[in-house]
Amino acid sequence: MELTTVWFVLIAVLWIGYFTLEGFDFGVGLLLPVLARDNTERRVMINTIGPVWDGNEVWLLVAGGATFAAFPEWYATLFSGFYLPLLMILVALIVRGLAFEYRAKRPDAAWRARWDRVIFFGSLVPSVLWGVAFANILRGVPIDSDLEYAGGFLDLLNPYALLGGLTTLALFVTHGALFIALKTDGEIRHRARRLAVPAVAVSAVLAVAFLGWTQQQTGTTGSAIAFVLAAAALVSAGAAARAGREGWAFLGTFVTIALAVAGLFLALFPDVMPSTLADGASLTTTNAAATSYTLRIMTVTAVVFTPLVLAYQGWTYWVFRKRISTHHIPSAPVETAGTR
Repeated sequence: MELTTVWFVLIAVLWIGYFTLEGFDFGVGLLLPVLARDNTERRVMINTIGPVWDGNEVWLLVAGGATFAAFPEWYATLFSGFYLPLLMILVALIVRGLAFEYRAKRPDAAWRARWDRVIFFGSLVPSVLWGVAFANILRGVPIDSDLEYAGGFLDLLNPYALLGGLTTLALFVTHGALFIALKTDGEIRHRARRLAVPAVAVSAVLAVAFLGWTQQQTGTTGSAIAFVLAAAALVSAGAAARAGREGWAFLGTFVTIALAVAGLFLALFPDVMPSTLADGASLTTTNAAATSYTLRIMTVTAVVFTPLVLAYQGWTYWVFRKRISTHHIPSAPVETAGTR
């Protein structure tokens, strides 16, 4: 197998890791105003992802860095053409991280409420825009013969891409609801389980529509198999959620997202950014790749450090594997409605 193909596969794996792990982080943030009834319950929900959310974002950083090093033409065209949506995602992730750190700095109800809204919108924006971005990559964008993006922001807001954004939003909400049901106890757990069942149904409708449209446009035999298995995993997740088996249900949405993302990359290969212009040039794993020497150095580095990173993250999840509930949250100072 050529190193360009190897690195295409590795980048796909990094995106799978990011969406399956950060996906439930986004879901928790989106469900914060839906499932929590008071500040103690909001603290429970935030604490379910508190030890892991920043580690989950490392997958995004590594995916971006790997794309820059392995496929510099892809990176350059992607970030120039998708500059505004990627900037919006970056800002959303930054302010969401600030909200996790700062919401508890004051014993002030209004202060916490503002940061809770930041967590919600900081989860909403990436949940939608990641789907929009990946849908446009699959659909193709106007790239001229110089391998430069020749379109505008509004070109990215087409029906197919918007459906992709709604699909990722619904999947992340479902993934987050099942994660909350798995990681909490008491009333929050029951609310999350009840919400997960209709969320699975909505996700299934959107996912079938989006993945079917994708398969019709650019699909391959490999992507078709991945999409069918993803649909089966989502149906299994719904059945498990209805039966109250949160662990199996969460595993189902985890596998669903992993297979769906894998199918998208299978449908894309060997392109990395197809062009919609008749006289344009598509970016492929060949013409967008770095030199073979660079890819060899990166491969050695990945072989050495990837197992260490995976082992550390796995250890983190093992340490913080237990359920939490409101009785684990220490009493907070008396809240005020306005200033401190």
